[in-house]
Amino acid sequence: MFLICGEALFDVFIDPIETDTPDDPITVMRAVAGGSPYNVAVGLARLGRAAALCTEISPDRLGKRLEAALVKEGVDLSFIRRASGATPLALVDVDPTGLPHYGFHGLRQMCLHPVAATFEAERERITGIHVGSFPIVSERSAEKLLKLVEGAGDRIVSLDPNIRLAVEPDTLLWRAQVDRFRVHAHLIKTSVEDLEAIYGVDIDAEAIARSWVGGKTKLVVLTRGERGGVLFAGDGERIEIEAIPTIVVDTVGAGDTYQAALLCWLDEAGLAHPDALAGLSHAQLEEMARFAGHAAALTCARRGPDLPRRAELQTVRAANDVPRANAPVGHLTARASAL
Repeated sequence: MFLICGEALFDVFIDPIETDTPDDPITVMRAVAGGSPYNVAVGLARLGRAAALCTEISPDRLGKRLEAALVKEGVDLSFIRRASGATPLALVDVDPTGLPHYGFHGLRQMCLHPVAATFEAERERITGIHVGSFPIVSERSAEKLLKLVEGAGDRIVSLDPNIRLAVEPDTLLWRAQVDRFRVHAHLIKTSVEDLEAIYGVDIDAEAIARSWVGGKTKLVVLTRGERGGVLFAGDGERIEIEAIPTIVVDTVGAGDTYQAALLCWLDEAGLAHPDALAGLSHAQLEEMARFAGHAAALTCARRGPDLPRRAELQTVRAANDVPRANAPVGHLTARASAL
């Protein structure tokens, strides 16, 4: 079972409706369960893998909807904390290219690390731990999560920095925390947008991602929007990841889909173990990247973070399984992730 640590919230989409008076449009708000860790947990469950979400859920109406959705998806609730405050919200404004822009409310007070007694009781069921985004800079949870991944032992640890400056604008803090967490991660997925957000737009994103390989870190996937991505492995191996053309509705949840699909592929292949990552062949790495790319493309073809189910990927190698367009689009980037 994969333990996913982080926030569950509602993405509130702001949808303007055209009226007869263009200067006075009607705005409709549509709430969809989300949050990057929530999406990864649901994505794994939909792909047929066991996943638990460690988060806080409020007793209000939205919190009850979140819990009901997790139950319906088959996500394990053993690590859920009961919150006293309101359910957090992410206001999502999707631009004409399908990229989301976020504003966050109510995240800072959340506890997003496991209760120690619960973790000890469930330890034997956990084969992997995933962390990233706001929890790694959270005053309440970052240190506890760092201790968790430091002591992961033979469990695979994955990290998606998923930078959200709208929640925490301190780029130096993000840089420091990413460096503290990444050395304990066996698999890292990041994006050019993530790295530019905390290091500046003039950086060499590939050089930074490549430098993260070493020690415990065996694989680093860097997504580059419409240019696809690149995977770095041990011994200097570099694999180009072609962007899969798709008709984009929006890119919300695409990065989370990619993350869930990477873990799914490894688990299905019996390779979700730190020692196994170092031994993956070139062909296996390419196959894993294609699987994740097709999954992300399916999410981009639908509105909101509607992650695909395993049955939809049974024929993933056939190009006709994914809605096509004449040019590739940026559905592989982690900026598509919903927080």
